[in-house]
Amino acid sequence: MKIVIIGGVAGGASAAARARRLDEKAEIVLLQSGPDVSYASCGMPYFIGGEIADRKKMAVQTPQSLHDRLELDVRVNVKVQSIDTAAKKVSARNESTGEVYEETYDHLVLAVGAAPFKPPIPGIDRPGLFSLRSLQDMDHIVSWLDKKAKDTKDLHCVVAGAGFVGLEMVEQLVHRGAKVTLVEMMPQILGPLDEEMAILLQNDLVAKGVTVITGDGISEFKEAPEDPEASILTLGSGKVLPAAHMTILGLGVRPDTKVVKDAGIEVTPRGHIKVDEYLQTSAPNVWAVGDAVEVKNPLLEGEMWAVPLAGPANRQGRMVADNIIRGLVRKYKGTYGTSVVRSFDLYAAAVGMNEKMMIAKNLPYSCIHIHPGSHAGYYPGAKSVHLKLIFNPKTGDIYGAQAVGEDGVEKRIDVIATAMQGHLKVDDLADLELCYAPPVGSAKDVVNMAGMSAQNIVEGLVSQVEWKDLEKLAHDDKTLILDVRNQGEIASSGKLAHDAMNIPLNDLRTRLDEIPKDKHIVVSCQSGQRAYYAYRILKQHGFEHVDNLGGAYATFHSIHPDEIDA
Repeated sequence: MKIVIIGGVAGGASAAARARRLDEKAEIVLLQSGPDVSYASCGMPYFIGGEIADRKKMAVQTPQSLHDRLELDVRVNVKVQSIDTAAKKVSARNESTGEVYEETYDHLVLAVGAAPFKPPIPGIDRPGLFSLRSLQDMDHIVSWLDKKAKDTKDLHCVVAGAGFVGLEMVEQLVHRGAKVTLVEMMPQILGPLDEEMAILLQNDLVAKGVTVITGDGISEFKEAPEDPEASILTLGSGKVLPAAHMTILGLGVRPDTKVVKDAGIEVTPRGHIKVDEYLQTSAPNVWAVGDAVEVKNPLLEGEMWAVPLAGPANRQGRMVADNIIRGLVRKYKGTYGTSVVRSFDLYAAAVGMNEKMMIAKNLPYSCIHIHPGSHAGYYPGAKSVHLKLIFNPKTGDIYGAQAVGEDGVEKRIDVIATAMQGHLKVDDLADLELCYAPPVGSAKDVVNMAGMSAQNIVEGLVSQVEWKDLEKLAHDDKTLILDVRNQGEIASSGKLAHDAMNIPLNDLRTRLDEIPKDKHIVVSCQSGQRAYYAYRILKQHGFEHVDNLGGAYATFHSIHPDEIDA
C-alpha cells in the first residue's frame, strides 16, 4: 500500500506516524511545501518573545529523524501542483531544484492547512509587514525586530487582528520592549468570546500599556517620511496611527485548497474540504484532515463548521490512518472548539458555541455568569474566575462555556468540554465529583457552581434579565433596581444606577415594606450569590415580578464602567 500525504505539520505528520505504526510494509510519502516538517507552530510567538530560547526545539521532528525512526519518505520544499483523482496520482514540483514529477498513490491524505488571509489593502506588500505561518516567517520577524531594536529608540509595532495569534503576539512584543497598537475590525477582540467576557482581556491590555482599537480596519499602508522601512497606517475611520516599525498581519486564515478545488474534490463556498464521518472526501481513496476541512458541529444536528485548531488536526490524522490501514473503524464525532489563550496575566478559554452564534441561529438559550475564586477563599492567592455558561433553559443541554481569569481557567473549561462530549447536562455539572484541596479548588468547585446556577434557572427557582438590558430597564419607571451589597462595597466599587435602591441582604427581611410590590424588581449584588438569596426571599414574601441581574455588578461594570443616570 502506498500512502501519499500532502502537508506535514499537525494532521499530516500524525497520519504518517500512525500509519507506520500500523503497517510496517506501507510506502508512506509525505510532501511538505516548506523546508520544515512537524514543527511547533503554536509556539512561534513565544520564540519571538524570547520565552522559548532554543531555536532547535521549534522543529519537533526533521525529515531525517522521521526517516530514521519511522522510515517515512519525507520530502520538503515540494509543492503539489495538481491532483488527478481518476489516475490516482499527484504532480509535484521540487522548489529547490525545479524538478516536476508525478507520484502515484493508493490513498491520498490532504493536510493542506490554512494560509494567512492577506486582503488587497494598498501597501500591504511594504517592508516590515509579516504574517506568521512558518518557522521562516518566525525567523524573519525575529531578525527584523533585532535590527529595528538597534536602530530605533521607541519601537512601535502594530498587530492587525485580535485573534489567538494576535493576542499572543501583542504580549510577546510588549515583552520585547515595544509599544504596541492592536487593531481589530470587529467590535471586540477575541471573537470566540462574547463581548462581556472579551472586555476583561481588553481592559487588561490597556492597563499593560497597549493601545486597543476595535471596530476599525486598516485601509492603507504608506511609507513613513522619517523611515522608508516604517509604515503609516490609515484606518477605515480616517484615523492615522503613529509610524509602525513592524506590523503583524493576524487577519485570520483561509483554507489553502486551490489545488483541491482544481481537482474537482468537493469544497464548501468558503473553500473548506467536505468530508464524511470517516474523514473521506468526495473523491475515492482521498481523505482530508486539519484546518482545511469542514466538520460536524456536534452541538446542532446537521450543522457543520470549520474550527482551525491543532488538537483536532492531530486526532484527525491518527483517525484517518486507522481508517486507511484497518478499514472504516473510526468515526469523527465533530469538533467542540475547545481553546485557550494567555494574554499577560490572564487566560481566556472557551468551548462550544457563544451567545453570538445562538442569536444568529435563533436558538432558545439562557446564560449564567459567575465570579468565584479559583480556590478556597481562606487559602492565600485565590483569583477570580469569570465563567459564562450557555445552555438550553428547558432541557439543560450545554451549548458552550467561556472563562477568563488568572488561575484555574482552562481546567474548568476542560471539565465542561468533557461533560459536553459525554452529553451531560447542567444538572450533571452540579453533581460532578472533582478534586478539592484548599490550594487548588473549593469543596464546591467553580464548575459545580455553574451547574447549580443553571439548574436553578431550568427548575424555575430564579429568573433573570441580562446585563445588556439593564440600561433600558433603569429608565423604565415601572422597574426598581435593588442593590443588596453593603454600602462600603458600593462606595469602593461604584453604583449600578443613580436611583438604585440599596438594602444590604442581611437587612432585607426587616425592610421588605420599603420595596413596592407593584414594580418590576431587578436584584443585583457584586457577583450574584447574594442577589439569588434576595430573589428567593422576595418571591416567598409575595413579590411577583422579580428578576436577578445576570452576572450581577461584576459583569455589568466590566463593560459599562459608569453608573446609569436614570
